[in-house]
Amino acid sequence: MSGDPTPDAATTSANGTAASAAVLDGVPAEPGVAKPDPVLVADAVRRRYGGVLAVDVDHLEVQRGLITSLIGPNGAGKTTLFNLLTGFDHPDEGRWSLDGEEVAGTKPHRLAAKGMVRTFQLTKTLARMTVLDNMKLAAPHQAGEHLLAALIPSRWRTQEAEVEARARELLGQFKLDHMAGDYAGGLSGGQRKLLEMARALMSSPKLVMLDEPMAGVNPALTQSLLGHVTALRDGGMSVLFVEHDMDVIMTISDWVVCMAEGRIIAEGRPADIAGNPKVIEAYLGFDHEARAREEPS
Repeated sequence: MSGDPTPDAATTSANGTAASAAVLDGVPAEPGVAKPDPVLVADAVRRRYGGVLAVDVDHLEVQRGLITSLIGPNGAGKTTLFNLLTGFDHPDEGRWSLDGEEVAGTKPHRLAAKGMVRTFQLTKTLARMTVLDNMKLAAPHQAGEHLLAALIPSRWRTQEAEVEARARELLGQFKLDHMAGDYAGGLSGGQRKLLEMARALMSSPKLVMLDEPMAGVNPALTQSLLGHVTALRDGGMSVLFVEHDMDVIMTISDWVVCMAEGRIIAEGRPADIAGNPKVIEAYLGFDHEARAREEPS
């Protein structure tokens, strides 16, 4: 409800850290490593633009019920991989499955109905619709969307009421209930991020994919967004998100995947990634181990 306190990222992340230590116990920190219970599995995903191989992922598994962060320098292929997996771009080759079902080539709206939803780095709200209508639009399997059913109010009125109740409940959780009747175009950048995240939950997804949810958000709202992301995980949802802020990554991630030049070069818990020479080299542009040997202690 709207009166509930905003989830605290530090508190919820402690719960997530304990969960990840148990679920991922014994999983080695290496690229393409198998997970105990993956919700998403991708194999041999390639995407070329002219002579550039933008994505070259041999194998990736995303563990169910945890927060997996996808990191890497600019141009590493993170958002392109997101676009491929969610049907907004088409690979040259590759296959992937959601909860054991092959979904490569599935259109975005059908993927959302199957349980894979995403947000965008640049928010995509419908500016001339109200906040509430933006939410209701995202509900799947609405009978009133079909011409014949729309002509029979008894076929959709009950469902419409349930959809609106769900939308108002989520708006309350994200502290946007007081703006339900406002046009989405009047929201601030941070409020649009909250709306997009809330809207993604209208389909009760299995996997939420967030593309830089903290980008362009003021520090105060960043803490609120972090709390909501960890609350998703603590509620049993799987989260895969792209983020550049390493403080955010180290605070809330259960598992981190690092990309560079389209490939996955490292995987592991946050502590594993923080000291990984390949990750440091990808970000800083030099051989960390060789530099350490050359420099005097």
